[in-house]
Amino acid sequence: MARLDLDDFAGRELVRVYIAGRVSEAENVESALTERGIDYAVDIEPFLKSSLGLFTSAYAGAAFYVLSGQAALARTVLAAAGLNQGLADDEASR
Repeated sequence: MARLDLDDFAGRELVRVYIAGRVSEAENVESALTERGIDYAVDIEPFLKSSLGLFTSAYAGAAFYVLSGQAALARTVLAAAGLNQGLADDEASR
């Protein structure tokens, strides 16, 4: 189980479970998912981040996708690893 290309999931429903804004954060997400044997794909996507609740800026981040049937497990694994900042809830990830 490991990182796969998005094309490897063709025809199957994927759900975004996390978006990482830093390389170190993305590496931690990869480690947590790999250790639990969860297949995932990564794509670069824009996201908004606010500073001090006043200023919003656009950034590029690493978005992590898993099969829809593994989304709840993946979110649980990531939260247990302390990766909460970019965790996508069920509604926002579709």
